[in-house]
Order: sequence, then C-alpha cells, then structure tokens
Amino acid sequence: MATAQQLKALLQSYSEADSEMFVSVALQIAAHEARTGKGKFALEIKKLVDEIKGKQRSSSLGESVPITRPTGELATLLSATYPHTKLAEMVLAPEQRESLELVIREYCQQGKLREYGLSARRKLLLVGPPGVGKTMTSWALAGELKLPHFTVQLHSLITKYMGETAAKLFAVFEAMRHTRGVYLFDEFDAIGSMRAGSNDVGEIRRVLNSFLQFLEQDDSDSLIVAATNLEEILDEALFRRFDDVIRYQLPTEIELRDLIANRLAAFKIDNKELREMASQAQGLSHAEICRACDEAAKVAVLDDRRKIAREDVQRAIRLRQERKRSVR
Repeated sequence: MATAQQLKALLQSYSEADSEMFVSVALQIAAHEARTGKGKFALEIKKLVDEIKGKQRSSSLGESVPITRPTGELATLLSATYPHTKLAEMVLAPEQRESLELVIREYCQQGKLREYGLSARRKLLLVGPPGVGKTMTSWALAGELKLPHFTVQLHSLITKYMGETAAKLFAVFEAMRHTRGVYLFDEFDAIGSMRAGSNDVGEIRRVLNSFLQFLEQDDSDSLIVAATNLEEILDEALFRRFDDVIRYQLPTEIELRDLIANRLAAFKIDNKELREMASQAQGLSHAEICRACDEAAKVAVLDDRRKIAREDVQRAIRLRQERKRSVR
C-alpha cells in the first residue's frame, strides 16, 4: 500500500490542483507496489495515470497557451508573437477556407481522433505568389487556436558550416515538442529546393534530408506551416510529408471587391464604385490591394472626408500596377 507520506502528498496535490505533482506521486505509488510484488496493481495505476495525462493533453488544446520567449540559441532561430488574427478577417477562396476550417476543427478535437488511432492535420504547405495571404494564414491559425506564433529565422538557421544547420534545425523541432505553437517556415524554398538541382549545394541537400526526417518523426502538438512562392522548385519528397498542401492564387474580381470593402469599411463607398475599383485592380495581390486602399484612406483622413474618393483609390491602384510592371 501507499505510504502515509505519499497519500498526504497525493491529497495535497489534488487540493492545490497541481496535476503534475498528482501524476508524479501516483507513479511513485505504482513503483512502490511493483517492488512489493504487486505488479498487476502497479500496471493498473500506471494505466490510470496514462489516461489522466491523455485527458489533460486533449483538454488543454482549447486553452490559450502562454507565450514563451525563446532563450539561448533559440532566441536567434525563432521570432515569437501572439497574433489575434482570425480567419473571418481574411478574404479566401472557398476551397482555402474549407481546408483551414478543417485543420482547426481536427486540431481542436485531437483527443477524439486519437481514440480511433487517427491524427489531426498539423503539417501544412502553403504555396502561391507573393502577397496572397500565406503568412497571414499562419497568424490566423495561431489566433483561432490561441497559440503562440513562432517564425523560423532562416538567416540564422542556414550557415556555411557542415552539420551546423541540421543541428539548429533539430533544436527548432525540439522546441515544437516542448512549446506548443504555430511554427512558420517562410520562404521555405531556401531549404526545400530539389536535391537534384543543377546548382545543388551539398550542405543544403543534407539540410533538406534532415528536415524530411524531422518532419516525418515529429509527433508534437504544434502546427508546422511551410510557405513558399516557388512551388516548382520544391523537392517532390516534401509533398508526401505534409498533411495538406493549400494553394493560393491572385484574388478574383469578387474577392477583390470583398477585400476593398473590408479594407475601407470605415468609409462610405457605393457598390458601383466598388465594382469599378475591383475591375481595375485585377492582377494585383491581396497585399498590394491593401496597401492601395490604405493610401487612399490616408488621403481621405487628412482631407477630413468620411467618403473615399473613387479617384484616390484608382490612382493608388494604378501606381501599384505600374510598380509591379517596372520590377518585372
């Protein structure tokens, strides 16, 4: 039987809602029972403790995770924030929204899926041109799930020394196990490019092999999001390792209309003008449209106007289009 001291510690941990201490004392009791020859009873206690830990793990998924600032070497590898962005704030194509809502639903009900030997989608590859919402998607996932957001700093991760980059990558994946969050590998093509490429560098090839291994072995409760503008140069092996590949495109005219309306919601704007603006803005990305709208809004604010002038929006859109053409 458990000692008087163990029973006292068990009751004290329960009264203080100290779940870690409760589990620790219970395991001590199981070990004591095993040493006295009561192996069956010890196994029953351990089984109950495992069930308690599983319930704690799944119940904590809906709670906000306090942000932990990376320290030591991780401070140079990870940039931490706590976004409050929501999916509702984003203008998405129906298939994108459906995929992301499924990720959130599965993540929030991981416990139910595990009971049937199933895993939630946690490893996402986002591909598409610049400025279409890939990075914002990772913020929205963090905001919806009340998780901290960690951006992997590739300039600190990739070094010229053989083996050092893989060691740093291992540290990032270890952080995923210890601190639940959304981990974003932005501009992922820097380490995910094809291993057989003509300009292939041996160290980068080893880094990609390490990444594939770490990604496949990862069983943390963190979300891993890789985003790239260059899908065509990614190694084919990557696509098999991710749970879902979500593709982004430049906004359609309907999406442009919604985007402009959302961005200029604080101002008066009629539907006819909105349609004209959206028609003119085709070919621009979400980010470019937002900047154009902000420029027009600043003119209205400085002129003390509550109504956006169509000409100001059209001028801002035209300037964005000219800049885009000039960099091609």
